[in-house]
Amino acid sequence: MMTCIAVDDEPLALEVIRKYATDTPHIRLINAFTDAIQALTFLQTQPVDLIFLDIRMPDISGIRFLKSLTQPPMVIFTTAYAEYAVKGFELEAIDYLVKPIKFERFITAVEKAQKLLAMRNAIPEGAQDDFMFVKSGYQTFRINFTEVKYIEGLDDYIKIHFEDERKPLLSLMSLKSILEKLPEGGFMRVHRSFIVSLRNVRSVRKKYIFLESIKIPIGDTYADAVHSWLSGV
Repeated sequence: MMTCIAVDDEPLALEVIRKYATDTPHIRLINAFTDAIQALTFLQTQPVDLIFLDIRMPDISGIRFLKSLTQPPMVIFTTAYAEYAVKGFELEAIDYLVKPIKFERFITAVEKAQKLLAMRNAIPEGAQDDFMFVKSGYQTFRINFTEVKYIEGLDDYIKIHFEDERKPLLSLMSLKSILEKLPEGGFMRVHRSFIVSLRNVRSVRKKYIFLESIKIPIGDTYADAVHSWLSGV
């Protein structure tokens, strides 16, 4: 059973979510708040799996609310203002529901959260992960480390390229952030715009690393690390 709360300064909006949650299997709405500060206090002692969170509220915005949580649960934003969709995407919300919320869209959003929760719970405690979860749009994908060929940085986004040449995955995050998810010794940042899978390196010539037909430049900042790795191979 997935536990959740709803936070919205409009009582009628909370009633809609309460009704929808009652009619949706495998979720339990344990509380609803018109006061965001009370919701924050509640979460300090009562962790939940999911929050239905309005964005425009008088005391504290939903965006500030989410950023104030040190270990935030999954979030589905609810708002009457569609222009906040991009901000919800940046904050890695599960989904974004525009009021008036239709039951079908509510179900779709909840199913996304249920799938993500199931994937997280499937990881045995203390197990050594050989995969990571990466968000792309409003979906979260499980990616095995052995599938990754190299990762390319594109301003605020990254593009994950795969060994089997499937369509690359685009995600709103930095190379630094994705590097923290990758296993030490399996990947190396070789340029300000590239991380490579070391198991896919076929040769190194001058200032380039070759992954079969892919030619990746070696940045001056990372050259020593690359040569140090080569000397230890």
